[in-house]
Amino acid sequence: MSNVDKFTVVLPVYNERDNLGALFAELKRAADSTGRPWEAVFVDDCSTDDSLDVIRGLADAHGEVRYVAFAENRGQSAAFCAGFDAADSDIVVTMDADLQNDPADIPAMLELFGDECEMVIGWRSKRKDTFIKRVSSKIANSIRDAIVDDGVHDTGCSLKVMRADLLRALPRFKNMHRYFPILMKTAGARIKEVKVNHRERGGGVSKYGTLDRALAGVYDLIGVKWLITRHIGYTVKEKK
Repeated sequence: MSNVDKFTVVLPVYNERDNLGALFAELKRAADSTGRPWEAVFVDDCSTDDSLDVIRGLADAHGEVRYVAFAENRGQSAAFCAGFDAADSDIVVTMDADLQNDPADIPAMLELFGDECEMVIGWRSKRKDTFIKRVSSKIANSIRDAIVDDGVHDTGCSLKVMRADLLRALPRFKNMHRYFPILMKTAGARIKEVKVNHRERGGGVSKYGTLDRALAGVYDLIGVKWLITRHIGYTVKEKK
C-alpha cells in the first residue's frame, strides 16, 4: 500500500480523560477494518485533568498512536492545525474526543473520498445534543448561511475526511474549524455528505457555551466572507 492509502485521524483533546480509552478502542476497530495503514494523532490542548497521561499510555501501548501536547491552551482550531502538520499521510480524518462521533462511520466515509471528492462531511441527521444546544446551533447555522452559504447540512459535525495538502494550505485563524467546508470549497475541494451516527457525550462536560457561542461567530463570519471574496484562484492552461 502507498501513502495515498494511509489516513491520519486527528483528535483534539481538552479534559477528556474518561473517554479516551473507549474512544481509541472503537477507533482501532473501525480503522483496522478498512485494511489501510492508519495513525491517530491526539493533540492535547493543555488539559487540566489526566488526559495527557492517558494519551501517553496509548502511545506506549499502540504503534498507531502519536501525540502533540500544547504548553498552553490554544483552542480547538489550533489543535486541529497542529494535528494536520503532524499527519504522516495524504488523507486526514477529524473527529471529537467526547464519544459523540462514531468511529464506525469512518470506513464508509473513506470509501466516498477520492471519487471526484476531496472532502466528505458527516451529517448528524439525528442529533443527541441538549435542546438548547440544538437551538443555538440552528441560530448559528441560519446566520452563517445568510452570510456564507457553504451548501452543506451540518457544518458543525467534526467527523470529516479531507485532503491533507488542501488543509495545510488554508488560512489559519481562531475558530477556523467551524468553516472548514467553505474554506475547502474555496480552495477547490469537491464535497460530499453522508449521514452519520451521533451519540450522547461520554464522560466529562461540554467545553462550549450555548447562545453566546452562536452569536460570537458573527465576528468570524465577517472575516471568512472577506477571505472567500478576496480569494485568488486560477487554472493553468499550459506551461513549460
